[in-house]
Amino acid sequence: MLDKNNIIKINSLLYQATKPIRILAHISWPESVKEEFFRQKAQALPHVEYPTFNPTDVFAALTEARRHMQGTCVVNDWFQRTADNIENTAHLLMACGTDAFYTYSSRLYGSPLDTLVDQKSTSLDLAKQIDSLIGTFCKIDLGAPEPACFLAETVAADMKKAVLDIFGDDAPEILVVDELSANALASAKQIRIRRNACFTDKDTRQLINHEAYIHVATSLNGMAQTDLPILQAGHPGTTKTQEGLAVFAEFITGSMDIDRLQRLADRVLAIQMAVEGADFLEVYQYFLTRIGNQEQAYENARRVFRGGVLTGGAPFTKDIVYLEGLMRVHNFLRAIVVNGRTDCLRLLFCGKLDIEDIPVLHHLSAIGLCQTPKYLPPWAKDLRFLLSYLAYTSFLNQIDFAQVKLHYEDMLKGLD
Repeated sequence: MLDKNNIIKINSLLYQATKPIRILAHISWPESVKEEFFRQKAQALPHVEYPTFNPTDVFAALTEARRHMQGTCVVNDWFQRTADNIENTAHLLMACGTDAFYTYSSRLYGSPLDTLVDQKSTSLDLAKQIDSLIGTFCKIDLGAPEPACFLAETVAADMKKAVLDIFGDDAPEILVVDELSANALASAKQIRIRRNACFTDKDTRQLINHEAYIHVATSLNGMAQTDLPILQAGHPGTTKTQEGLAVFAEFITGSMDIDRLQRLADRVLAIQMAVEGADFLEVYQYFLTRIGNQEQAYENARRVFRGGVLTGGAPFTKDIVYLEGLMRVHNFLRAIVVNGRTDCLRLLFCGKLDIEDIPVLHHLSAIGLCQTPKYLPPWAKDLRFLLSYLAYTSFLNQIDFAQVKLHYEDMLKGLD
């Protein structure tokens, strides 16, 4: 087992290795690409150039970190996984615009056909089922209010109040910006909201629970881990859990809606289209058919192809993590209830981490290196509802739903 000083040293080196890496900034597309795309009447593939990534500092820090790793233990295994993820991320950025980009993207984030923990299901299976089920809701009055477009400034004002309430003096600055890879992005110091995005009544609650109460909270908690600074670095090895936790937060707070769930499913379906060879124009048309909005269809297609090959076959697969991460987090939370280990729940918020890191973080907490998280979302601070919900859904999982479905099938088919 590594001693404390070595653990702190390796952690610092791994954190140092992440500093030159800024994935979303490196693969971002300037606004001029969109302007030219629509100037060409959406008939020509966009032309995108990416900066050259110099991995020298990354590889040097990783080499030094690996030199200090010794033997086989839970801490060393964590360090090895983290180092491998950081190394693959550097290779990803070096491979922008080539087929190799997809190779590294699928190593880091997975692909739609990768099997999940049950060794049977895939993210694509879930996306197809969601798409199929939502298609049956079209004749139902969902009780939604009249469509409305809330401006970014309105959302920013609501977000500012929410972050001040929970984070106080540590609250991030809320900025409305012209260019952004998503409607909103959060870090410990800032939450940026895209100026030209149009928000619904549900979007504000989703953003508060997703961006502020998860991403900002885990960033701030990670920054407080002075002995384990890697917990403040959101490298791709943590993305499934971080985004899964954020989407779970939308569900558990009642912020999720049909449109949002459909968007998450569509991202997976579009990535699989690109894997199978669809180019940017085909994926753009797919989204345009689904949502009927040219600018949003472009933004959705851009998410799939940023960093990859616009003629198809090599997309950026990060967007599969939302559904897969949701399943991983939900199942992990149910597992800790069934196994009587609810003491592990708050460890999920101690920084940027993966669920598979929980055993090592539990050990590091026991020896005083991993600090208790200061900031928790309201639903994790007061556990009464969450644990009741998880206890109930854990029992539901044991019921043979095929038999339940058969029991009610004839009755429901007989309805007008």
